[in-house]
Amino acid sequence: MSDVKSNIRGKDQIPVKNLQIHKPDGAAHDNYKPRDQIYVRKVSGYFQQLRRKMNFFFLFVFAAIPWVNFNGQQAVLFDIAEQRFSIWGLTLWPQDLTLLAWLFIFSAFLLFFVTTFLGRVWCGYLCPQTVWTFIFMWFEERIEGTANQRKKLDSQKMDANKFNKKALKHFCWLFFALLTALTFAGYFTPVRDLFIDFFTFQATLTVTLVVLFFTFCTYGNAGWMREIMCLHMCPYARFQSAMFDKDTLTVSYDYNRGENRGARGRKQDPKALGLGDCIDCNLCVQVCPTGIDIRNGLQYECINCGACVDACDGVMDKMNYEKGLIRYTTEHELKGHKVHLLRGKLVGYATLLVIMSSLLTFEILSREPVSFDIIRDRNALARENFNGEVENVYTLKILNKSQVDSTYRLSVEGIETAKWVGDSEVMVKAASVYTLPISIAVDPYDLKDYMTDITFVIELVEEGSDVKVTHDSRFFKTR
Repeated sequence: MSDVKSNIRGKDQIPVKNLQIHKPDGAAHDNYKPRDQIYVRKVSGYFQQLRRKMNFFFLFVFAAIPWVNFNGQQAVLFDIAEQRFSIWGLTLWPQDLTLLAWLFIFSAFLLFFVTTFLGRVWCGYLCPQTVWTFIFMWFEERIEGTANQRKKLDSQKMDANKFNKKALKHFCWLFFALLTALTFAGYFTPVRDLFIDFFTFQATLTVTLVVLFFTFCTYGNAGWMREIMCLHMCPYARFQSAMFDKDTLTVSYDYNRGENRGARGRKQDPKALGLGDCIDCNLCVQVCPTGIDIRNGLQYECINCGACVDACDGVMDKMNYEKGLIRYTTEHELKGHKVHLLRGKLVGYATLLVIMSSLLTFEILSREPVSFDIIRDRNALARENFNGEVENVYTLKILNKSQVDSTYRLSVEGIETAKWVGDSEVMVKAASVYTLPISIAVDPYDLKDYMTDITFVIELVEEGSDVKVTHDSRFFKTR
């Protein structure tokens, strides 16, 4: 009977593969111990060149957009005080929040689709935290030297040389952080006035505090916290696993090819020594901005920046081995299985992307370039004028959503004999609100009920234009 039970346990037991976990030199073994300083080693290669070019391009776009004008005004301006968002000729108001909602939903599903297909390439190549961290590391390398030189400098006692280098580094960090904060604030307030007012000490207290806040946030995140933001504060690192599958392209170490690892001469045959292609040089660990060892398998700390890929390819090239010991690959490919590019999850995200983009496009195309609200006189619903007519007073708030000055014609429908008292044709400046007080007068004999439904109509006065917006209201008679 005991033999039967042992056989059953043997069949049900999940096979376990014991792996030797390699930790970076100096890594903390105590989870509660404060992190050790990571001295990232500089590496060059295809993916780092690609990352730098992408970083430079999008950094240039980020810095240049606030300075671009369109139709005589800042092309992109999220004016919170005026409750108006201007984006290349498209002006969004609080009434257009559904459009922003579709835009955010589309962006989210685009991120899910890219992550399912290419892993965390957003983190490694486009995330502002990563981009600014590498920029700050560039300042560090230029001023303090290589990783070994920085480590040696930090271990020394404070002297004039160390103080000067540290002071210059932090000055460059703070200055670049200030430029970043001013540029970011330039998306929410006119950028040209912002730079002049800030450096001439004429900026308002609110603007000054906002700029200083984002300056120290950038300085702290990219200069001091760095990988802490990715490891412990960014939610994306935590829920990314829900989007991964065995066909997701990630940075991975080819265990079957690399093990057993060990040092050897360039001319020695690794097979004769019982070794794999990994020479255990630890360069993949030294160039990792989050300080992990990719040879331990897929880890949530990995941001797919490809630094370890370039470092390993350089070593393989020097050893005359085939490149790709560490590479962008999939779990199925590492196991020798077929990679499925078209799979249910990816097709699902792609379908949702098409639906969301269609809805977003429809929302933009169907958006009217003008809208208006009607506010009734709160003092009296109706009154009798000197001609014995019943008069209702309204205030029309006409919102020109376009980026050009426009003239509108107004009228009222629902009562044939209604008289329009006030301006019936007005010019409204681009992206602004025009307040128009008017009144409607009606002969009391034409009013059958105490309350009559009416419709206000606004039309764009422009040849060939069919823009026409209506708004329902009510007309009351005196009792």
